[in-house]
Amino acid sequence: MEYRKLGRTGLDVSEIGLGGAHNMQILPEKTVVSIVQEALDNGINYIDLYSANPHVRDKIGLALKGKREKAIIAAHLGVSEKHGQYCRTRDEGECSKFFMDFLSRLRTDWVDVLMLHFIDLENDYESVFNGGMLHLAQKYQSEGKARFIGMSSHNLEVSLKAVKSGQIDVLMYPINITNSAMPDREKLLYACITEGVGLVAMKPFAGGTLLQESAEVFTDTLSSGWRSFHRKQAISATPIQCISYVLSQAGVSSVVPGIKSAAELRETLRFLNASSEEKSFDSLVESFGRYLEGGCVYCGHCLPCPSSIDIARVNRLVETSKHVFTRDLYSEYNELSAKGSDCIECEACMKRCPFNVDVISKMKEAKRLFEGSRYKAWIRSLYWRFHKYQLFWPILRASRKYRMSFLNTGDTRK
Repeated sequence: MEYRKLGRTGLDVSEIGLGGAHNMQILPEKTVVSIVQEALDNGINYIDLYSANPHVRDKIGLALKGKREKAIIAAHLGVSEKHGQYCRTRDEGECSKFFMDFLSRLRTDWVDVLMLHFIDLENDYESVFNGGMLHLAQKYQSEGKARFIGMSSHNLEVSLKAVKSGQIDVLMYPINITNSAMPDREKLLYACITEGVGLVAMKPFAGGTLLQESAEVFTDTLSSGWRSFHRKQAISATPIQCISYVLSQAGVSSVVPGIKSAAELRETLRFLNASSEEKSFDSLVESFGRYLEGGCVYCGHCLPCPSSIDIARVNRLVETSKHVFTRDLYSEYNELSAKGSDCIECEACMKRCPFNVDVISKMKEAKRLFEGSRYKAWIRSLYWRFHKYQLFWPILRASRKYRMSFLNTGDTRK
């Protein structure tokens, strides 16, 4: 593992960090402990944990027991949880409550970086940096509960303003192959270098879509820091190529891919021993030229849902079903406590979603596809995947004609 300076903090952070801890909510405690400890054993020392879920925090805390000194921990100020769902907050009392809970559950007295969480709007930036949450972070810093202050954002202009303000030591920002042509991105990268701000890159796989074959790859304000796009992808990238691209960008100190299993961790760590050919990403960068708006990268920032729908999970099941429909998909959906049919069309999620995803339509699609008997769901999935092909309709008409002919023959025999 190679290490890089995290800007003016002077911290030596592993070039590959551990992110996506919110994905570990459904994993058994033993699995989470194994993932975190295997990451530490392989030299990963930067761990980003924005989840406010108490179970996730407890699992990470157990994994770090006796190993706290080996880890550089980034916590997020401005996250909370309501009814078991992620929620962003700017209430100082709530921020304080969930940060102290973080320290308690992770069994530590301090964090290395305290991120001002998810600041994308100009008015939100002004509110946070002119009092409120920034002052709270500075208070914790003066008390020794936070060594350095950072900010996570998906907006280039807001990020650039924060970097130049002198108020943050670390910036967490999305960098991946899909935003390689984003105007003015270089200004932000070089501003981080000039100002001595450590740059932590999130979304290296663009929400996982870069790793999918024959998929529509989405880039949005969360994964690009620019605008929402999607494109038809001719070939998929590998984790090695994605990480190689990110680490080649100016000013990047560490990349934090979201890890959901030990297998994904090991696949990510293959980068350490990869050949130059495996790391090459030139052809991929060149392939990103045309984009259209709007798809989900399953981040959960649309929550909380008043109907308690796990929107990201439902969307992922819907998208997966377009490529393969299995009994497990059907079962997973129908085991959800809240389904697409529970959507009340309040549009609150769509207002929060930086992707411009039509969530209501997605919930209706989920209802049509998954709710009802498994046989009918399977038939619907076949229609969904094949109706766009030219031969589909002639074959369908022929099959209907054959069926009617067969039924008529039966009637004649009677």
